[in-house]
Amino acid sequence: MTPSHDISRLLEIMAALRTPVTGCPWDLEQNFATIAPYTVEEAYEVVDAITRGDLDDLREELGDLLLQVVYHARMAEEQNAFAFGDVVEAVTRKMIRRHPHVFADKDGNIQPAGVKSAWERIKAEEKAERAARRPPEPAGPKSLLSSIKAGQPALTRAMELQRKASTVGFDWNDPRAVLHKIREEADEIEAALDKGDTEELASETGDLLFALVNLARHVGADPETALRGTNAKFERRFAYIERALAAKGRTLEGASLTEMDALWNEAKGEEQPAEPITAAKA
Repeated sequence: MTPSHDISRLLEIMAALRTPVTGCPWDLEQNFATIAPYTVEEAYEVVDAITRGDLDDLREELGDLLLQVVYHARMAEEQNAFAFGDVVEAVTRKMIRRHPHVFADKDGNIQPAGVKSAWERIKAEEKAERAARRPPEPAGPKSLLSSIKAGQPALTRAMELQRKASTVGFDWNDPRAVLHKIREEADEIEAALDKGDTEELASETGDLLFALVNLARHVGADPETALRGTNAKFERRFAYIERALAAKGRTLEGASLTEMDALWNEAKGEEQPAEPITAAKA
């Protein structure tokens, strides 16, 4: 098996990996649900490469993201649901349909100002067609939360679910009440730790994260942005530990937790406090 510019080679590789007995044991164990987190991760890595302006890395990350599409298509083909070619056919049909000003004959052209409205109209038609193909929903009133897209990142979707619920008054009036809920969820995690129940621990950890998103919403912070900031802070302080140890001819592996913790506090002490965002700076 050799590399190739042809997509068929990638399809052959994935088929080989998923072939019972001779394939890769890890790949054979996977399913849509277990691969989905990797799909999201690869999409984020594409965005990261673009943000950094690293086109070599972007090439690699786009390949990794393409592999995710091939992987899902292969598993669907094994279930006789659809194959990679059907994915390509569906998206090409969609793009042709959504761009009548490009792919129609000269009499079908429209002005730039009308492109967006045509795109939205065609998308609405496609959405209605997909809805018509789905099994009918149970009778009864539609949920208030049904408009929240399921494919969003979990932090973003948690925020949107809470915002939507708050429109009918299902919300706390004081951030301190959310803090009380956070403490309650932390206590429940501690109880789950005492029992050693891994499933309950995962569930309670999710509850805690949901409550933390709620706190972010109540104090006017975007949870994704806040977490990105904390990630960057962690990286800065950890890098300080590495540099401080290296200056002494030491390694991370040779340092004790107490020593690393002391260096962490040094790094924290040397950081300048963040300047408040004023109206002029905003």
